[in-house]
Amino acid sequence: MQFWKDHTALRVGLIALCFAAGIALVVLGWRMTGKLAGLGLMLVGVVLLLIALAIYNKPFEEPRQNRRNR
Repeated sequence: MQFWKDHTALRVGLIALCFAAGIALVVLGWRMTGKLAGLGLMLVGVVLLLIALAIYNKPFEEPRQNRRNR
């Protein structure tokens, strides 16, 4: 996608924000041993880490081709 290649500062900022929040939520949830809320926080943290990874990989995706044009 051309947008993510052009806006590098935005991409790096979003990656850093999602990464920091994800790690913080995973650690916070890990400290809440035996509580269901801790598991929920950890799951939200993992989702944020996956979002950071997806944003990182976005500029390196190849455009999809139409199946009929192969």
